[in-house]
Amino acid sequence: MTAPKPPLEILLCAPRGFCAGVVRAIDAVEKALALHGAPVFVRHEIVHNKYVVESLKRKGAVFVAELSEVPDASRPVIFSAHGVAKSVPAEARARDFFAIDATCPLVTKVHREAEVHYKRGRHILLVGHAGHPEVIGTMGQLPEGAITLIETLDDVASLAPPEGQDLAYVTQTTLSVDDTREIVLALQARFPALIAPHKEDICYATTNRQEAVKRVAPLVDGLIVVGSPNSSNSQRLREVAERAGCPISRLVLRTDEIDWSLFGGIRRLGITAGASAPEVLVEEIIDAFAERYEVTVETVSTADESVFFPLPRELRAEPARSAAE
Repeated sequence: MTAPKPPLEILLCAPRGFCAGVVRAIDAVEKALALHGAPVFVRHEIVHNKYVVESLKRKGAVFVAELSEVPDASRPVIFSAHGVAKSVPAEARARDFFAIDATCPLVTKVHREAEVHYKRGRHILLVGHAGHPEVIGTMGQLPEGAITLIETLDDVASLAPPEGQDLAYVTQTTLSVDDTREIVLALQARFPALIAPHKEDICYATTNRQEAVKRVAPLVDGLIVVGSPNSSNSQRLREVAERAGCPISRLVLRTDEIDWSLFGGIRRLGITAGASAPEVLVEEIIDAFAERYEVTVETVSTADESVFFPLPRELRAEPARSAAE
C-alpha cells in the first residue's frame, strides 16, 4: 500500500511572470518570424530566460552577441527588451539592416529622461548594476562621462561629481524597490538639490511582483522564484523573500534545479516567477511538488495588471516590409 503523501499548501504570488514589456518583446520575434520567415536575428537574449530563448530558437530565431555576427543584411534584426546603446542602431543603419527595436517602453522612458537631463546641463547618476544589459544600454545613450553608475551606499559616500553641474538621477527598471529607496535617500542626503524622475523608474511589474512576495514570504516555510540566474528582477524577488523573513528562498528555472533536501519538511510553499518566466514553468514546478505532496493551491493577489504595449511599428501592419527589400 502506498504511503499517503504529506499535505502541502502552495501560495501562488500574483502578479507573477511575464510583464507587458516581455510579452511585447517575445511577440515581436514571433511576429517577425510569421511575416518574414526564418531566420530572424536577435541581438542578445530577447529576455533573460533560457526556456524562452530555446523555444524561439526552435522557431527560427538566431541569437547573436553583436551585429557583426549577422551574415545576411536582408534578414530582420531585433534588439532585446533591455535596450541598447545608441551605437547599436547606428551600426545597423550603416549596414542597412532591417532593424526592429523591441526595447521595453519603460526602459526607453529612462533613456529619454537621461537625454533631457544631459541637454539641460545636468550630470546623471544611474542607480543600477554594472554589466547588466539595461545599464549598458542606458549609459550608451550619452557621451562617456555624462553618467556615473551608483551600485552601493559606498558609491554614494565616495561620489565626487563634476563641479558646477546640477545632479539628476535615474534608475535601472528591475531593481529592488527597498534597496533603491535606501540608495536614493543617501544620495538626497548628500545632494539635497538632486533632481528626481517625474515618475518612478522602477517599473510597475517589478514593484508589483516584489509586493506580492512581501505578502507571502512571512507566511510560508520556503519560497521558490521561477526564473533565470541572469534575470535581475528574478534575483531581486529572491532577495526580497529573504528579507521578508522567509527561511528558504531559492531561484530555479526548471524542476531539476530544486534541492529536495531543503524542501523535504515544509508545509507551506510560496511560488512566484520573474517577469521573463513563462507560466508553463510555474505549472511544471507545482506538478513536481504534487508528485511528493498532497497539494492545495491558493493565489495571493496584491495588484491587477492591465498594461499593454503595442508591437514595434515595423511589425504592426501586414506586410510590414519585405526582409529582402
